Amino acid sequence: MKGSIHFRKDSGWWFVKWYDAKRKKSFFISRYRGERMYHKKIAGKLLATMQADQEAGVFRIEKFTGEQFTDVIPYLTEWLNAVRPTLTPATVKDYKNSIRNHLEPFFRKNNFQLHEIQFDVLVMLLNSINRTGKGKLNVMYCLHACLKYAWKSRRIPEVPAFPEKRLYQIQEPSITWLPEERQMAIIDAIPEEHQPIFLWLKYHLRRPAEACVLKWEDWDRENGVFIIRRSESARQIVERTKTGVEHIIPAHSEFVRYFSGIERTVVSQFMFVNSRSRSAGKRYTNDALNLIWHKACREVGESIDLYSGLKHSSCSQYINEKGLSVSDLQQITDHARLESVRKYAKMEVARKRELMERGKVVKLERVENDR
Repeated sequence: MKGSIHFRKDSGWWFVKWYDAKRKKSFFISRYRGERMYHKKIAGKLLATMQADQEAGVFRIEKFTGEQFTDVIPYLTEWLNAVRPTLTPATVKDYKNSIRNHLEPFFRKNNFQLHEIQFDVLVMLLNSINRTGKGKLNVMYCLHACLKYAWKSRRIPEVPAFPEKRLYQIQEPSITWLPEERQMAIIDAIPEEHQPIFLWLKYHLRRPAEACVLKWEDWDRENGVFIIRRSESARQIVERTKTGVEHIIPAHSEFVRYFSGIERTVVSQFMFVNSRSRSAGKRYTNDALNLIWHKACREVGESIDLYSGLKHSSCSQYINEKGLSVSDLQQITDHARLESVRKYAKMEVARKRELMERGKVVKLERVENDR
């Protein structure tokens, strides 16, 4: 069993030497219930208590060193300040919202300390979050990231098990998309000066936030590829993509003819510029793209958001109109998981109806032939 009793001749009191394997550190404990141990019997009682806690699996060195266990609310702020430089502005904003509106109120009402957060506490927290399933998941992700940091910092012995995803009651939304003919009608309704960035998004299946900050240095002319390595987050440029992975995207042949015209009028470090933009380098912003897109939608009688009308629609067209397989699309989009691409294989109601009616036509043709 761990621990040993020692005597300090110069001071006349006893102490327990205890090695904490998790912290890889020896502790010298000279007080029992706040008092110096001037008798070996008292030191023996302290050691026996420590060994009993160790054997029961509830040992915490702070109990014997006089340190306080970590309170959740101040630690959430401490953690966020520590990891802020590694996060995107949008993630920082989301974490601050989760802490201020959900985590702090819960732990103020339920006075648990960091090491006391276990599965039952997490279920209580989950049930207290007044958000939809995805919103609840975001709050729990925030706390999970904090607890993982606390575990690596040796503040807690382990990261507790979190509630299973089914308990969040998340309903995956169906993909909304347009056939290519209707998609192109919207793009044609966009003023010509703005069309290049929308065509780039259509043909290269990337995020609008990445197109807004694409620079000429990201264009590899020799190999004919775009290198996607930065994004826009909470209106700020971040030198990384949303997933943290750099993507190499071949230039689509349908876009090349527009691209040559853009190259002849380079006025900025950014590839796509908006003459009305107030941003540095006259680059587009996500807000500006949405305004232009929705105006064009109204002109042609469509109602679909920017992301669905471009990336979702182009991905769905590849599978439902052009006959590509899900694995083919995964290669094009650089998705890490095949499951992330399967959603594009779900056909819209109109397409299902067309196939159902086609079966009806085939049946009628057979009847006619039999006659």
